[in-house]
Amino acid sequence: MPDAEQPRSVAEVREGLGEAGYLADESSALVSFLAQRLGKPVLVEGPAGVGKTELAKALSRHTGRPLIRLQCYEGLDEAKALYEWNYRKQLLRIQAEAGGEAEPPEGSWEATRGDIFSEEFLFTRPLLEAISAEMPVVLLIDEIDKTDQEFEAMLLEVLSDFQISIPELGVIEARTRPLVLLTSNNSRELTEALKRRCLYLWLDYPSVERELEIVRLHTPELDEGLARRMVEVVHMVRQLDLKKPPSIAESIDWARTLLLVGAEDLDRETFEQSMSIIVKHRSDIDLVAERVAVKLGDATPPAGAAGQTQA
Repeated sequence: MPDAEQPRSVAEVREGLGEAGYLADESSALVSFLAQRLGKPVLVEGPAGVGKTELAKALSRHTGRPLIRLQCYEGLDEAKALYEWNYRKQLLRIQAEAGGEAEPPEGSWEATRGDIFSEEFLFTRPLLEAISAEMPVVLLIDEIDKTDQEFEAMLLEVLSDFQISIPELGVIEARTRPLVLLTSNNSRELTEALKRRCLYLWLDYPSVERELEIVRLHTPELDEGLARRMVEVVHMVRQLDLKKPPSIAESIDWARTLLLVGAEDLDRETFEQSMSIIVKHRSDIDLVAERVAVKLGDATPPAGAAGQTQA
């Protein structure tokens, strides 16, 4: 089974992810390296909005592999994840055969064409698409914790043997080994059988310094002093008991917003006008306005903060 070119070191993977716009820490780079060298799936768990899905996208950009995404949800079944028969086309074939003047001889092309359980009548869904792809792909199974244990059990054959069994056709083995990432927001405990088949990575909200690096990567034009103050405020907001803490992507959106409106400092007025970028529940807005906006109104920015640059 041919595979894509393998990385030579963890440093190479980390550098490649950086070039793809993803600042990976040591753990993320190591697991990404091992996933490619060992050919094992990766289970990435952590709070919503810490970059789990973005890691799969960055790996796709870095390796040059197409990204195939299966977005999980409650009630997802194999017809939407694996394959589905084209029943309408099958019915039309049956009607066409039944309307023929004579039954085609056994073994003829006409008889073979009349077999309605062939790839001609198959709708491929993301899992089968990834397994049957001629070129190596990145397969993202996003938010696996939203499905049930029955769905997890169905996945085991794909994750361990990289194949799919279709009763009417037989076993379809992977032509190339996909790079598989499963993400979970840890809303429920996943089965041990699934975890055994995967490498494991826990992603959490980054430190202030790390998030500042990420924000600066995506908005290099934003003044560094303002960017730091913004990231510190985001961390203050995350420490509150919110329905939905702001994600890293929302931090980047907020930085872009401050840049577009020409903000020179993050005072109380600027914060109250733009906090809907990072706070998106009514009750959360009230809490943040009470706890954070008041502090910004009382705080005095340090001298020279607006023009601060990194030496």
